[in-house]
Amino acid sequence: MKFIVTGGAGFIGNNIVRQLLKQNHTPIVIDNLYRGKIESISSLDVEFHKVDIQDFDQLRNILKNSEGIFHEAALTDVQESFTKQQEYNDVNVKGTENIFKIAKEFDLKVVYASSSSVYGNPKKIPITENSERNPINPYGKTKLDDEFLAEKYSKDNVSIIGLRYFNVYGEGQTGSYAGVITKFLNRLKEKKSPIIFGTGTQIRDFIFVEDVALANIVAMQSNIKNGFFNIGTGITTSIQQLAKIMIEISGLKLEPQYEKALNGDVQSSQADMSLTESILKWKYSMELKNGLAKFFI
Repeated sequence: MKFIVTGGAGFIGNNIVRQLLKQNHTPIVIDNLYRGKIESISSLDVEFHKVDIQDFDQLRNILKNSEGIFHEAALTDVQESFTKQQEYNDVNVKGTENIFKIAKEFDLKVVYASSSSVYGNPKKIPITENSERNPINPYGKTKLDDEFLAEKYSKDNVSIIGLRYFNVYGEGQTGSYAGVITKFLNRLKEKKSPIIFGTGTQIRDFIFVEDVALANIVAMQSNIKNGFFNIGTGITTSIQQLAKIMIEISGLKLEPQYEKALNGDVQSSQADMSLTESILKWKYSMELKNGLAKFFI
């Protein structure tokens, strides 16, 4: 089948492209290369369009010939979102509405990247899909606005599934998707101590990027028309524990370095995976230690 992958030269999008190729599908990549890297797809047998998702007419001409859309294109840097709120709104919200409008016109199913950031600081964990949505940073607000749009278009019989990613990690993670794992890794490669912002007691639910890519394909191939689903493991790791594990794997004799907490940083994040497992029939496969070990091979 022929599928569009927006942001297909980026971190998660590129992994979706590779999984689609493995399953003998035909991915068509749309990316403006603002943060995506052409090198990530140059060796792949894929059709590529350097197009911005804000360009409705160009987008429409490409999407109309597909059989489904994986929408991963977005600005994703939480800290940057505080200083570039209009830009984040234009790309993440207006760009996403362009996708939904075209999907409605051509009756295309959309599986798109939502985020656990829509929950903000939850009142309790693990977080279910029915938990209160209360983002604490502008990036999370754009993802919540996308969900409101998804709900609106779903009422018009557009098939849209939003996957609320928790903390995605894996090889090829750069730029704004360079989460704490990549930042720790970069320090360790220089034989420097990982820097922990805040107390290190913050807990996260880390999910391997290949698992996330497969979750997208499962959602697309499912009979589920609409809904939001958590994509995580349901297992928590504190930032302190993460630093300890990564130092251990590296074989270096180091202790973490502590600095002031970051603005808009969520304290606790853990996915309740029961809905995803029962409805989408998807579950993660990569354990954190095994996923982290791949960085050091």
